[in-house]
Amino acid sequence: MMRILLFLATNLAVILVASITLRILGVENYLAGTGLNLGSLLIFCAVFGFAGSLISLLLSKKMAKMATKTQIIEKPRNADERWLLDTVAELSQKAGIKMPEVGIFPSQQSNAFATGWNRNDALVAVSSGLLQRFRPEEVKAVLAHEIGHVANGDMVTLALIQGVVNTFVMFFARIAAYAVDSFLRRGEGGGRGFSYYITVFVFEIIFGIAASTIVAWFSRRREYRADEAGALLASPAAMIGALQRLKAEAGMPDQMPDQLTAFGINSGIKQGFMKLIATHPPLDDRIAALQQFRK
Repeated sequence: MMRILLFLATNLAVILVASITLRILGVENYLAGTGLNLGSLLIFCAVFGFAGSLISLLLSKKMAKMATKTQIIEKPRNADERWLLDTVAELSQKAGIKMPEVGIFPSQQSNAFATGWNRNDALVAVSSGLLQRFRPEEVKAVLAHEIGHVANGDMVTLALIQGVVNTFVMFFARIAAYAVDSFLRRGEGGGRGFSYYITVFVFEIIFGIAASTIVAWFSRRREYRADEAGALLASPAAMIGALQRLKAEAGMPDQMPDQLTAFGINSGIKQGFMKLIATHPPLDDRIAALQQFRK
């Protein structure tokens, strides 16, 4: 649950910080008298909605390294690190992308992630726990899954979708807040009251949580495609075996924080509403989809 909360908090923070900053600087000049200029408002929201998302994308590798304490393998210190570099190089060549940075992050949970602002400047990292407990062919399948995310351009596409979501969250929050403020101040002079700024933040939180289900839905769809890439670049049996091993370890604590535009292979098990904002489909569904794919 903590990963999902961090994921939501990151996206909401982008919007809220932008709103507060723009208010302090007096930039919100899209209201004309007592009316609302919807065209100017939409452009205004798009500029700042996409800006936050694209900045997060450009900083995604640095943020991921810091958040997970990933150690990049510059020169392999042992046979395992050499094998890891050679395997990623082989898979990258098969996928037709430039060799990404390769790293290991300290976590007993079996996990891995890929991030980066484009397919030829990416980062692929695996947890120390995964390397310790997974068989080599399963580790290779996990790496192939992450390479699949990179080759499919999932990080860039996710950032663009998040930009659209941010835009409309800011847009509709301001329309709703304007309507509430107009109702509360009916009969008074023009301009906006203090209630407008309070309700903007409230509606941004409400709409932001609702809109996160769209981003999460996209992320879940991309997991299926990355699983297929893992099956093609490694082998279907190895990819299914890796997912089954993840399922067997489902009770382990979730230790990897979500990064905006980062795709991990493991996101734990979610129930109820949390399933709607989960960034990964249930492991049983992913295994079943791969079994159909291999036929």
